[in-house]
This record gives sequence, structure tokens and C-alpha cells, in this order.
Amino acid sequence: MASIQRQIRTVIITGPTGAIGMALCAKLLAEGVTVYAVTHPGSARAALLPQDARLHVVPCDAAELAALPELIPEKADAFFHFAWAHTIGPGRNDMPAQIENIRYTIAACRAAAQLGCQVFIGAGSQAEYGRVEGVLTAQTPCFPENGYGMAKLCAGQMSRVECQRLGVAHIWTRILSVYGPHDGPATMISGTIRKLLHGEKPALTAGIQQWDYLYAADAAAAFYALAVSGQDGRVYPLGSGTARPLKDYIEALRDAIDPALPLGLGEVPYGPLQVMHLQADTSALQEDTGWRPATPFEEGIRETIEWVRNETK
Repeated sequence: MASIQRQIRTVIITGPTGAIGMALCAKLLAEGVTVYAVTHPGSARAALLPQDARLHVVPCDAAELAALPELIPEKADAFFHFAWAHTIGPGRNDMPAQIENIRYTIAACRAAAQLGCQVFIGAGSQAEYGRVEGVLTAQTPCFPENGYGMAKLCAGQMSRVECQRLGVAHIWTRILSVYGPHDGPATMISGTIRKLLHGEKPALTAGIQQWDYLYAADAAAAFYALAVSGQDGRVYPLGSGTARPLKDYIEALRDAIDPALPLGLGEVPYGPLQVMHLQADTSALQEDTGWRPATPFEEGIRETIEWVRNETK
């Protein structure tokens, strides 16, 4: 079990309006933590953040994170860095943009140090690994195949060195596949839900790839646990720790809406860089923090479907 116990009373979160960020804000507020949510100026999604006297929205562009010590009026204990541009589609290989993301991550480390944070927790990605047959650990060699994965790997390594220089504990996660309320409409789970709710048949791959899905609230609980008792300098793959054929998830999703709806399994060919096995080894995370995933997919997907249904009314 955990040997480190940081007291987390005030935190900063960049990029808080995604599925994990929203769930983390809710988790932190439930734990009595004050949250400074750093959002893109003019963000429409900022209005969806929890309405709570302890949550303070801080409009600040990612390119201006160096200004955070002037914008946040008190010291903080932990800094969660989720902000990242160009995470899907062709933007993943926009190399100048991905290089800027690395620069923003280093600026976030420096802001964390100036604000007195004990720990910096970065949101990396399974894309850092590339294609791997087998369970992903912190020691699994990384051979990213797109600019996004390359930049995430570089950001994790550079921010660790920067945090060491600044005297801030550094923790890096490599997130696999997360689903839940507030997920973007372009993800496979979210996009499939939307099509089925509109009576459309989604075109999909055969779905035989082994996949590891984690509910956003469980991911948020992991991030909070890492802030409290994650080990300085460690990398933690973040998933449920179990894998199932992707078609099993899709069929469970469809059945939660209407078992009679058709699915276009096999209508989309696999791409040349398709990952066929995605599964996290969460043993180090569990050993260091005591965290365990708590939400079965069949339960989490019902809550996700309800959120999408309400959002699209």
C-alpha cells in the first residue's frame, strides 16, 4: 500500500473540460479540495464545469501558462496538466503544433513550481508506446508512430527532468481508452452512441482487437490517488487492467440502447497502424495508491448514454 501521503487542499487543472477533467473536478470537490480550472479563453465548455464556490475558472491560453502565478491568488498543492491541442485526426501529425504542446508542458511545470505545488501530474497517452502485443507497463519500450505520441513521450520525459530541477515531484500517466460523460463526439464510443440514438447504423471494424476501457470517474479517482500517494518519477499506465474484444463493448453499448439496432461490424477495414491489443498493467498504480477501478463497463456505458441523450436533446 501507499507510503506517501500528500495533503491535497488546493489544485490547478489545465484542460479541465474533457471527460477526465470534468470527472476529476467533481472528485476533487467531493474531497473538499479547492480547484482552479484553467480553460481556454472563451471556452463554451467552461460553462459545464461544476458550479461550486470552491471551483474557480481561470481563463488562460495554453501559450500563456507562464502567467498563471499572476492569475491564481494562492499557493496550490498539486498541478494536473491535461491541456493539449490537436489530439485527433490529421492534427496528430502537425509537428509544429505538437512541439508547441511540449513547450506548454514545460511552462506548466514552471508555473507549478512558482505556485508551490508539491506534485505535477501529467496526462500522457498509450500512443507513446506505438503498437505493442502484450500488457503495457512503465518498462514497455516506446516506439510512437505519430507526432502526437512522440510529443507526449517527449513531454513526459522533459517535464520529469524539469520538475527534478525545480524540486517538484513528477508523475506521468499513459492513458489508454477512457469513456464517459463529456467525452468528445469524435471518439469511437461517443460517436457510436450518437449514431445509434439517431437510428443510424455505425460503420465499424470487425472489432476483434483486444481493448481496455476505463470509465472517466474511475480515471479521475486514479489521478486524485496519484496526487496523494503516487511515487515521484514514476510512469503509470492507466486503464481498467482488463481487455475484451472491442466488439463486446460495442454490442454492450448497442444493447443498452436497443438490442434490435444493427451494427456495421466489419464494414471498415483496419488501418495499417491499427493497434490490436491495448491493455494496461495497473499493478504499480494499485500498489502505490490502493486505487482500483470501480465501474463495470455495462454500468458506465448506461450513464454515458444518458448523458449523450440529454446533451443532444
